[in-house]
Amino acid sequence: MSDSPLSQLRIGQGFDVHSWSDDPTRSLVLGGVTFADATGLVGHSDADVLAHAVIDAMLGAAGAGDIGGFFPDTDPTFKGANSIDLLRRAAQTLAQEGWTLINADCTIVLDAPKIAPSRTVMEHNLSEAAGGPVTLKGKRTEGVSALGEGVQCFASALMVKS
Repeated sequence: MSDSPLSQLRIGQGFDVHSWSDDPTRSLVLGGVTFADATGLVGHSDADVLAHAVIDAMLGAAGAGDIGGFFPDTDPTFKGANSIDLLRRAAQTLAQEGWTLINADCTIVLDAPKIAPSRTVMEHNLSEAAGGPVTLKGKRTEGVSALGEGVQCFASALMVKS
């Protein structure tokens, strides 16, 4: 590998998807924000697709595997886990290995609830936990029925190794 500072930059891609839950007591959590009046998502943890996609993007950039390797859904320790806490833990582990987040960018696909009113809080929650700036965009399904069966999120992360 070259000694160029650019050789220490790595890009990772993350993706997560969860289907809508039939459990009326399950809350929707996105970017660490609870949407109490919205249908929740099925998942072992709180099913926060935003935090999960950022974790995968950061781990991918560092060549450190994926979220399932760090926080397996077969481990009862992570049952109902707060995904912002999981993001914080993953970022701390990567920092110990010399990795720093330059930035991450996410696109979340869902029709409701609208994320714009909570975007700033979600970006703050994700950025604080990840240790670097995380931005967020919302997109609608545009009537594609398969996309409406849940929520999906795409994330890219730029990391640097010191």
